Amino acid sequence: MALAFIAKVLSQFLTFYLILLFIRVLLSWFPNINWYNPPFSFISQVTDPYLNLFRSIIPPLGGIDFSPMLGFFALSIASQLLGSVANASLVSYLN
Repeated sequence: MALAFIAKVLSQFLTFYLILLFIRVLLSWFPNINWYNPPFSFISQVTDPYLNLFRSIIPPLGGIDFSPMLGFFALSIASQLLGSVANASLVSYLN
């Protein structure tokens, strides 16, 4: 039961992080945003270290940064796996 709870909490955290990542990508389309202002600097500080992992694998090509696509893919797979672990352990606990 504890494993199901931990997996569910982690899955929800990853879903929240996906939303932050999505906001970061949307805001990057506006060139006049000052990333040093408080609400934007928080989003940048939270999401950029994760995106930098993928930027080291695939650098921006022709001015287009593909790291968010890899980041979304990896986070969504991890979130789905944790959600299925939570559901499977909960089902086995109930049986």
